[in-house]
Amino acid sequence: MIRTSQSSDAPEIISLLSWMDGAPEREVFAPDARTPDELAFENAGKTCLVAADDLGSVTAFAALSPFQDGLLLEGPLSESPEALPRLLGAALAHNDSQSVYAFAARDNLPVRAALETAGFMPMHTTDFYRLARGKLRRVPALPEGLSLSGRTDAQTYRSLYRAAQDTWSERLHWSEAQLSAHLHSPEVLLSVLMRGGKAVGFAETELDNDLARMTYLAVHPAERGQGYGKLLLLHAAQATFERPEISALQVRAHDHEGPARVLYAHAGFLHCRSVVTYMLEPEGEEA
Repeated sequence: MIRTSQSSDAPEIISLLSWMDGAPEREVFAPDARTPDELAFENAGKTCLVAADDLGSVTAFAALSPFQDGLLLEGPLSESPEALPRLLGAALAHNDSQSVYAFAARDNLPVRAALETAGFMPMHTTDFYRLARGKLRRVPALPEGLSLSGRTDAQTYRSLYRAAQDTWSERLHWSEAQLSAHLHSPEVLLSVLMRGGKAVGFAETELDNDLARMTYLAVHPAERGQGYGKLLLLHAAQATFERPEISALQVRAHDHEGPARVLYAHAGFLHCRSVVTYMLEPEGEEA
């Protein structure tokens, strides 16, 4: 039976999430919550469905939530591959002709097969790389005329994003209040490369307990080809590891970003996982 999730389902949904945590090849986009209260908060406003057996026990989970110009699929998540297509179909029945995005580990073959059977098309693969504390290679001094700042204003931040043509980023759609809160968060580290008072690039890192994730690294198109990306990466990594609780720094690169992959390898980052991004176009539109 497939039905809308209830608060009493939380322990079994969390059990499924913990099962997913047990192996990287099971990864899908799913709630970060690992307690009932966190799950209730995170699932508010979403369409959340579960599959239950004859005894009422939850065996699978999926959800749809607003995402940029469409919807984001969480899951489908189940220990039994045969349950995936039916749950996925039930979730998509709640789609009101919007694009739906989904994410699955490259090695998560059961979920990928279910997505592709349902009409999802792979867009790109994102590779993740990790650098452990103590493994950072020598950080060169900044050349004369360059400096680093740990802060910037909202206008400069948005300008650098737009210049790099990163239209995928939700940050371009944030309100002034949202952006201000983000830029002043103690969990966000910025390394802004300056030349003559002008920002030419920046690295942005978000802290999550003992893991730091570099969510953005970009140099203005007019300033590329001068080694600024490598300088930003190394100095931002150095600043991140000044936080004693951080044990590793994670970065990412899409499959078309060859130079970024080379940059990470030269800096000592090791590949740790790959995630495929899928999209399902509304009926009547071509993928």
